[in-house]
Amino acid sequence: MKLAIIGGAGVRVPLLVGGFARSALEVDQIDLYDNDQPRLAVIADLAARMSHGVRVTAPASAEAAIEGADFVITSIRVGGIAQRATDEATAIAHGVVGQETVGPAGFAMAVRTIPPMVRYGQLASRIAPKAWFVNFSNPVSVVSQAVHQHSDARIIGICDTPTETYEDAAHALGLPPAACDYDYFGLNHLGWLREVYFQGEPQMARLWDDPARLDAVYRTPVFEHEHLRQMRLLPTEYLYYYYRPEVALAHLQKAGTSRGQVVSALTDAFFKDLAGGAVDPAQRYQQYLAARDASYMQLESGSTTPRIKPDWAELSGYDKIALMTISAIAGNTGAVIPLDVPNHGILPFLDDDDIIETPCVVDAGGPHARPVAAVPNHARALIACVKAYERATVTAALSGARDDLVDALAINPLVHSRPLAAQLVDALLPA
Repeated sequence: MKLAIIGGAGVRVPLLVGGFARSALEVDQIDLYDNDQPRLAVIADLAARMSHGVRVTAPASAEAAIEGADFVITSIRVGGIAQRATDEATAIAHGVVGQETVGPAGFAMAVRTIPPMVRYGQLASRIAPKAWFVNFSNPVSVVSQAVHQHSDARIIGICDTPTETYEDAAHALGLPPAACDYDYFGLNHLGWLREVYFQGEPQMARLWDDPARLDAVYRTPVFEHEHLRQMRLLPTEYLYYYYRPEVALAHLQKAGTSRGQVVSALTDAFFKDLAGGAVDPAQRYQQYLAARDASYMQLESGSTTPRIKPDWAELSGYDKIALMTISAIAGNTGAVIPLDVPNHGILPFLDDDDIIETPCVVDAGGPHARPVAAVPNHARALIACVKAYERATVTAALSGARDDLVDALAINPLVHSRPLAAQLVDALLPA
């Protein structure tokens, strides 16, 4: 089996390569491609150290990487982490939450990412038409929407946010996460867990009146108990930016920085150390990942405690969700995995070709979305609003017209103002 990773200079690529190499998958070759060839050379060397004998190459073209691939994994970041830091700072300066996948910064990221991702989708469908196109590139929902609508690539969007929510809820209930079933619905970074089933029985009623269990659900405390009790749903952590945007913004303004700036500094230090040659690359890489993970949602939530991945976590992780998905297809296992796939009537208030995030049975034929019960009104309204924004963003990203860009951003629920959207477009995406 051959895997191609587009965005192969990404800092999580060695983790991904190591996961595939240690797995039961019969992976013979992993090709890494990235526009940033000098950085790719560094990451490819580190990935090869973690590949456990699997051949890792870094061809000079996307065509060479994709040709003959069984799976094409995409994780690109146009402008790099420095661009993320700039986008987040710009949003905060305009009085809007600065976060890389939601709000104005997420919009700017999508507009830059959609055109090259559509081209990669078209390339893959032309030279590797049977390959599955597995997309990590953020914002996953809108980027996958664009590739689905404007190419014939067999696209699947993936993210470990739902599985992290799954296992945290199961752990809070005292249940083994892998033995549970989950009722989940939404879009990427806009999803809700409605129920956890164990041995066929619903379990979440035990959460609502138990403050200790509710506290245990989230690794960073971002939601008020009363709000959760009223909804009787567990939103994924990214809903914090929609439910409490003024709180997140206040914390960021007080901190005087954003996570993008923190991660940018960590990344610069990491590559500087590797270039100096005075450290063990694999050990320094693990230190970098730990420091990066510890900063997740820390500034936005106002938390003073670094976020530490618990020892019992077994489902979540960048590498694990990719491995689960590809293993289920290659092994025809029928595993149930939350993925970003075309709607096809699962959420009847959206279009059939809208990308949604939903539990899927995954076998050799790819993902098959399971039916979802009626979505509560407040969640339905927010999903519909964000999906309208995503559709408009795809159009704007491909047209490049300023009016289209402003119209799209004005729909975003964290902006909802055309004059503000116009200011943000001019600041984030100067002509």
